[in-house]
Formats: sequence, C-alpha cells, structure tokens
Amino acid sequence: MTNFKIAEPSSISQVTSLATGKKDKYYLMAGGTDLLSEIKDEIIEPEVVVDLKSISDLSYVKKEKDGVRIGALTSLTQLAEDPLIKNDYPALHEAANSVATPQLRNMGTVGGNLCQRPRCWYYRDPQVKCRKKGGSRCFAFKGKNKYHAIFGGGLCYIVHPSDLAPALISLDAEISINSPKGDKTIPLANFFILPKVDVRKENILEPTEVLREIKIPPIKKGEKSTYHKLKERATWDFAIVSAAVKGTVSAGIFRDINIILGGVAPVPWRLTKAENIIRGKKVTEDLVRGAAKEALKEARPLEENGYKKELVETILYRAILSLV
Repeated sequence: MTNFKIAEPSSISQVTSLATGKKDKYYLMAGGTDLLSEIKDEIIEPEVVVDLKSISDLSYVKKEKDGVRIGALTSLTQLAEDPLIKNDYPALHEAANSVATPQLRNMGTVGGNLCQRPRCWYYRDPQVKCRKKGGSRCFAFKGKNKYHAIFGGGLCYIVHPSDLAPALISLDAEISINSPKGDKTIPLANFFILPKVDVRKENILEPTEVLREIKIPPIKKGEKSTYHKLKERATWDFAIVSAAVKGTVSAGIFRDINIILGGVAPVPWRLTKAENIIRGKKVTEDLVRGAAKEALKEARPLEENGYKKELVETILYRAILSLV
C-alpha cells in the first residue's frame, strides 16, 4: 500500500478546492468500508483521500412537506433505526437492515452505499487488468461468472452491489449533487451508468462533485413498498438477486407499480415490461409469474449464472404478492 495524505474539510466547498488538479489520484471517503479495501488490495493508489465525515452537517433524516431528506453521510444504522423510514418507507428500512453486519452498518453511510465499487473478483484482483481498470477484456465473460450480470452486460458484466439503490429508485428518490457550477438535483435512477456509457465508472459523479443529499417524495394513500434479498449465505452477504417493489394498491390491484432489481445488472435494473403487465390488473400468482417471464426475455445469462433467472421469478413472486 502506497502512502497518501488525509484531508479533513469542514465544508463541501473545501472539497471542491481540494479536488483541483488531483483527478485520478484524489478519492472521497465516507464510511471507508469499501475505499480502504481497494487501497489495501492495491486496486487504487491515491495521493489524497478526503474524509467527508469531517463535514458535520451531512448526517440527518428530516421530514418536510415535500417528503423526507437524507444526508449522504447518514449512517446505515441511523437510517435503519429511524421511525419515519420504518413506518413510511419499509422498502428502504428493509434494504438498510439487510446490509452487512451491525458493525459495518455503524460505519457505512447512505452515500457510500450508493457509490461503492463493484465486487467482481476480477476487478478486485490487483493482478488482473480488466476493462474496468483500463484493460481490453472482461474476464468474467468467458471466465468465472456465477455472480455476474444477466442484464445490461456487454463490455463489462459487473453487478451493482448497493442494497439501498433499488429501494430508493423504487421510491422515486432524487439526489442533490454539489458541483463547482452549483447544486443540481436529478432522479437517482439517472445517477448510475452502464458500461457502454463509460466502462471505468458506475455513476455520473465528476472528481469535483459530491453527493450531498437524497430526497424521497411523501407517500401516497394506499402506497406500500418492500425489499426482498436473496443471498448465498445466511450471514451477511451481497445480494445474488434483490427486488424493491413500490406501488399504490387498492382491492388487490396496483394502480401504479415500480419494480427495481439488484444483483442482476451493472446498474439497478427496472422491469418496465413487468410493471406494464401488472399495472391495473387483479394480482394473481399467474399474472406475476407471467410478468416475470416476459421481463426475463431480455436477460442474457452467461455460462454459470443462468440460475438467476429462476431467482428473479421467485423474488418477484414473493415481493409483489406480499403487498397485495
């Protein structure tokens, strides 16, 4: 591990000035659970690590007229234990509670969970120079790909590791990004990018930008949500397949519905076809299974991960029927 400097800014404006001229050698750190692992494994070699936790005003959960605002440095424990989140946004509560262990949830942050890097073993191996690290091959395509993408692959078959991202996108969350040109607010769904857009990145953040806040609109009458996660080990683990479902339910019918998958694509993956099939119809087991099968026609599994298609059917069946 190479030596690097630690910077502790007291405001976001100081983060911008610290970033000037650093580019690839400058890294932001929230909880540090992912970044420090990359440094120890010599995947990255920073010159400067900026510890965002020195900024005191980015940890909060606040209810307002237009919904709820969550600071990017809010810990996963704080999010999971907040009564407002638990009562009004169960999908987010369940997703936060599913992350890692209590100790890691104490350290990890909302912003860090959204911005964490992929868990692909080729990317995490310092001796392998895959496309995501500037190489010319995705070694998972013809290699060991049991946990890799069945949607949205191509140049790279990573899956996005965040549990919070599918839940927040299902809840129509927006994010505020601090930029030298001024703050901007965008739908969280537009934050993540596929490898075909930029194989070296997973989101749109530029080096001088900081994820500042997450905003979730207020719940509607009859609105329900849930997050289900399938993992290989009963103890803490990343999702093999996860599903966040949110909708307004009346008399067994989804008047509207959002279905977002995790663990199956390089970005949180929306099942628009399944939503269109289910929306406005009386929910039955056959309807849900049929919607899942239709959505899975777009899946392109690799040699070892075709089993994920069956898991998608299973998790959608459980998640959707649990809300009716």
